Amino acid sequence: MTIQDFMAGDHRFCDSFYASAQDAVQAQQWDEALAQFGRFTGLVHQHFCAEEHVLFPAFEEATGMTQGPTQVMRHEHEQLRQLMQAAIDALRSRDADEFDGHAETLFLMLQQHNAKEEGVLYPMCDQRLGAQHGAVHEQLQARIPPSLE
Repeated sequence: MTIQDFMAGDHRFCDSFYASAQDAVQAQQWDEALAQFGRFTGLVHQHFCAEEHVLFPAFEEATGMTQGPTQVMRHEHEQLRQLMQAAIDALRSRDADEFDGHAETLFLMLQQHNAKEEGVLYPMCDQRLGAQHGAVHEQLQARIPPSLE
């Protein structure tokens, strides 16, 4: 399995919890919305950490590029973390309008972010990691275990 396939699959898995949270907010099931969105943010944080601590450093070492795509992705991770926190705060306040505003911005940015990773960064990782590819893939799998869903 390629890094691209593995990480893109995790993107889709994370997104499924976002959709469940949206449905719960529309039904004003606040506890369920918070639980589902909490699961979503936990999985996204897990994904970001795997990239930031395993994939990005390996890519930077293999390519010598430290100011390129990984720097952009790290910056976007920080923006996305802030949006996730704002959405959680809105859920805790049971403010559907505020949640929807933050969540829609978050989801749009996350989809754009994922498209960049899946279209550019992950294919570059699969091409450029060389002998490190297997070890990096194993480390990613250890940090992002298969879903039990």
